[in-house]
Amino acid sequence: MDQTDAKILDILQTNASLSTAEVADQVGIDEQICADRIQRLEDGGVLLEQVALVDARKVGANMTAFVAITTPEHSTEWLEEFHATVTNLPEVVEFYRMSGQVDYLLRVVVPDIDAYDAFYKKLIASAKLKDVSSTFAIEQIKFTSKLPVTIVD
Repeated sequence: MDQTDAKILDILQTNASLSTAEVADQVGIDEQICADRIQRLEDGGVLLEQVALVDARKVGANMTAFVAITTPEHSTEWLEEFHATVTNLPEVVEFYRMSGQVDYLLRVVVPDIDAYDAFYKKLIASAKLKDVSSTFAIEQIKFTSKLPVTIVD
């Protein structure tokens, strides 16, 4: 990946609906070269997918909870089952295995506290957990899906 690829990624992360010609124009390269570079970025797994960002509040997803989970077990079988279960909970929009005192961190989006309570009950019924601690976001200060692109030689 070079500086031109980084410019393409920066543009596409801001607006993936641009045509290849529009991206090429902004980068200052030929349209076919741009198309080839975008295809290479897709083939290489750098560009994963094109999505639309949705305003959570306008679709009733008014509450964000960060859920820290500590588990009593770390066997492969338990991990695979837990991962499959949590991955299939639609309220979970981000799911991380952590280092340190917390084993997993989830970002959960729900309409309200009642919906969170229903989610919580599904979660604790899905697997044996040592501790589940939830923190609720009061205000979202920054949200972006745009990653900083660093060129590594």
